[in-house]
Order: sequence, then C-alpha cells, then structure tokens
Amino acid sequence: MTTTSAAETAELAVDDDPDTAWLSSRKLKQSLALDLGGAYDNIRKVEVVFPDAHGTYQYLVEVSSDGDTWNTVVDRSDADRPGRGEEHLVTAPGIAYLRVTITDASPGAAIGISELSVWNYLRDDLVLGADISYADQNTAQGLTYFVDDPTDAADILETVSDARMEYVRLRVFNDPRDERTGAYLDPDYQSPERTLAVADRVVRNGMGLGIDFHFADSWADPSKQAKPTAWRELPFDKLTRAVYDYTYENVENLVEQGTTPDKVAIGNELINGFMWGGERTQPWFDASAWCGSCYFNTDPSFVSQPGGGILWDYWRSDDAAEQAAYDAAWDRFTTLQAAGIAAVRDVSAAYGADIAVETHVIIDNGRVDKTLEFWDQYLTRLNAKGQDIDVMAHSYYPEWHGTADHFEANLQAVAAAHPGYALEIAETSHPANDYDGRPVPNSPYPKSPVGAAEAIQRVVQIANDLPDNRGVGVLVWEPANYQEMIDWDDSAWPAVKFHDTIKIYGDSDATHVLEDTVHRSIRFKDPLRLPDTVEVLSMADGSVAPVPVAWEDVPSSATSTPGQLVVNGTTTYGPVTAVVDVVRRPLVPVVGR
Repeated sequence: MTTTSAAETAELAVDDDPDTAWLSSRKLKQSLALDLGGAYDNIRKVEVVFPDAHGTYQYLVEVSSDGDTWNTVVDRSDADRPGRGEEHLVTAPGIAYLRVTITDASPGAAIGISELSVWNYLRDDLVLGADISYADQNTAQGLTYFVDDPTDAADILETVSDARMEYVRLRVFNDPRDERTGAYLDPDYQSPERTLAVADRVVRNGMGLGIDFHFADSWADPSKQAKPTAWRELPFDKLTRAVYDYTYENVENLVEQGTTPDKVAIGNELINGFMWGGERTQPWFDASAWCGSCYFNTDPSFVSQPGGGILWDYWRSDDAAEQAAYDAAWDRFTTLQAAGIAAVRDVSAAYGADIAVETHVIIDNGRVDKTLEFWDQYLTRLNAKGQDIDVMAHSYYPEWHGTADHFEANLQAVAAAHPGYALEIAETSHPANDYDGRPVPNSPYPKSPVGAAEAIQRVVQIANDLPDNRGVGVLVWEPANYQEMIDWDDSAWPAVKFHDTIKIYGDSDATHVLEDTVHRSIRFKDPLRLPDTVEVLSMADGSVAPVPVAWEDVPSSATSTPGQLVVNGTTTYGPVTAVVDVVRRPLVPVVGR
C-alpha cells in the first residue's frame, strides 16, 4: 500500500473498522494505492468510506495491471452530496492495483479514507467439483439420490450433474485390497478397470474428469503410503519403470475410450512421499501406529527394497550422514514422480491430448515451513530431471489444517513462493449432520446443511482469491458417503436426499452484482430521503442499470437525535442496507478551488 502522505496510517484504511482512518497530513489531491498482490479478472465492486459524515468528498477511483498505467473506473470529481462514501460497480480485467485520489472536499472535512473494500467475484473458470470415487460402489449397490423430489431419484453422477457440479475426481487403486485384512476386494471397486466405466459415466454426464492414482492397493495418505503388493520387492530401477508403464497404460486406456482426463495426480497427499520402502522403517511394525495392523505393516517384503519415502526426521540435521540420507530419499521420490509425470506427458503427446498434471499434498498440521520445503525440494529436483507439473494441489480439513484464515494465509505463502503454477484445493469437507452437538474444530460453521454450505463457500473464496487468477478448482471430498451434502436420516433406502448444500454448485456463480449498501448523511431533525433505485451490474455483459428499492418505513423521530441509523430495503436482486449518519453540523458542499 502506498500513499502520497501519512504512510504510517495507511493500514487503517483496510482494517475493517470504519472508526479508524488513513488521514493525510496534507490537504487535497491526496492518493492511497492498494496493491492486491496479483491480478484479478472478476473484481466487480469497490466501496470507499471517508472519515467525516458531514463532509462532501470528490474523488477518482483508478485501476492498473502494472502500477504504472492507470485507468479511471469511477469519477466523482463533481460530487455534491454529503456522506461518508459509496459503493461502485466496476468492470475491468486484470486489476492488480487500485488507487483512490481525493480531488476536493468541503471545508472542515478530514482528508483521508476510513475503509477501502474490494469484492472479487467467482470466476467461470474456477471449477467446482468433488471426489466421488464411491460412485463405483453406490451405483453397483443400486443407491440413488435426489435433491428435492424423491420421484426424481437417479444415479449419483446424474444427480450431481443436474445440480451443476462441474468436475469429478476418481481415485484409482492398483489392485484393491481391504486395508486391514489384506483380502483382495470382490468386486474390485476403484480398480483401473472399474474406473474406466465410472469415468465414462462422468463424461457422459457432462462433467470434467480428474484421475488420482494412489499407487497403492488401499488408501494412501500422509500417514500411510504402501507400495502396490505386486511391486513390493522390485529393485528401485524396476519400480521406476513400473510407475511409468502403469501410468502410461491406464491414462492411454482412458484416452482411447473417449474419456481423456482433464487432470492426473501422480499419488495422493504426498507430503511424506509415496510407496514407502526400506528407507522408512517407521511406522512399519509399530503396533501403536494408527494402521499398525494393516497388511503392509505386518509383511516385511514391503520394505525389502527402497521406495519413495521422504525422511523428514533428517531435515535440517547437522549430521552429514543424515543429511545425505535426506537428499537420497528426495532423489528417489522425485525419480518415481518424474516417471509418472513423463508417462502422462507421453500419452498427451501421442494422442494430441491436453492433460494437466497435479501434485497433491497437505500443509502439514499448519506447518507451512514444511510444505514450502516440500515444494522447493520437489520442484527443483523434478525440473532437474526434465519434468514439471501444472497444478499444486492441497487438502483442507479444518480439524487437521487449522482455521480457514490460517489455511488461506499458508496457501497464499505457497502461491507467492512459486508464482508459475496453478493451485487447487483438491479435498475439503465440512460435516452437515450434528451427531455430537459440538462445533467442527477450527471452524465457526455448525454441523448443519447451512453450516456446510457456508464453510465450503469460504473455501471456494480462498481459491478464487489466489493471485493472478491462479486458483483452478475446489473439490469436496466424498459428499455422498460422509454426510457433507447428504441427509441419510430423513431418507428411505435406496433413495438418499442431498442436503440443500448441494445447491452451492448452482448458486455460487453470481449473475448480478448489486449495490447493496447506500451511505447517506442528513442533519438531525431533517426528513430522511433515500434513493428510489440502486445500481445492479450484469455479470453476463458488464452492463449497469438501476433497480427499484422498497425501503422499510422509518418513523420521523428516528432522525431527531444525532447518531447512525440503519434502514433495510429490498430489490428483485436481493436486500439493500442504507447506513444513515444523522449529524449536528451543517452539511457543507465543496467550495470550488
């Protein structure tokens, strides 16, 4: 943020407190410029609030993509109405900087800005979807879903498509096994072969397709990353080749059946690496470990050969041998990753396809330093091996990864450290059924359909507000099996009702932006006059038009005492609020200079 004077108080203009202000030490022609940290294409509303309710302010609002060339989007250089400010509807792509210049003000009015607010609306190219890998089981078991009318119950993929979901991710296990017993699954849900059939249904329902290869026979996440059983004793060079061949074959099969994936992830939540081998002896054979009884923790063959585990215990070690082991582990991990990425690139080249590659991690227990180390090591080593990715993906679960504000700050730090990459929130959820009566940890939103919708929309906002429009998507994790969007209690088998939460997919796209706050100043005991119309902007074409407002009745006595009065109004596009300052001092117009 830069100012023409009094830079030490500039932050007071963006502190969400209208009672504090940046106050210029000089008089007129004073400016405050806001650096948004990147360019944004969907900024549609700007509000400026000034320090003095009795004053009249004349000003310009300008925008810039580079901080050097400025374009005027609001010209109030001839304003003659007293008041603390105004909301302005704007259209300009690539806004990276915003500047307000006070060109004149009435005598006695403080020169400054109390609040400068900017609204960034959801972009059309931010993809909202979900991981619905359980669609395999759900359809096979005859389970159907509906949103409002049970007579409309249908297959889950058809139902979510009708609710305007845009994208579905499918996880793939090499040879699916029960995680604890090790028994091979029959049917082998989420195997490569069954994934082909589900992918076909995703595409036929008009949604984008993501593929998440786990490179395991059961769940792979930060706490466990077992090798596929068939590969457990492969020497490292043959393991590397197996990754390439497996990835190439399965991506090629998807392309050949007409279901080219939009994105492919080489592994799942890789903060600790994947396909752990002999380099990582813990939590193997540790009975106290979370999955101490899992089949891969009781079979020594899974650690007979090196794999792709990251040795975080040796990070920042002063011991040369430990540091060497840390570096060697990183080299093995990125060698395996490069093999999978190369396979996706080679299929793309062979078939003229455009398949993005993403790498999916977590911000480990809120430790952004560990995540930044991951990305620094990973991208540097991957690039040295001649490979790269397109999308940096992260999971966000409040109970594991902190408050939404904390996660947003960490994700912004990742974005700033690696500006050349798109970012996705590949998994998020917020339970919608209140089984225990307690709030979700690190979240202000209740376990209810409304709470879940608000929580997910907050995550969408985080992705949408990443700099330079780099947020590419938000995926809810398994909405049909973990109650984020499903109401089991009030539904009869086999039809299961989606909560109203599912409607976020259709409701998140704004069609119009309303001037929903009006500022007015009157002298006490004067009659209150509010505008008959406010402005509304069409997102389709950027046009701005007036829309009538119906204000609630306000008793005449409401203006008999100085203070602030809030009046509610309604329009066909939503509610409007008038913030009325009732002042003692005369309302003075600008005296021309």
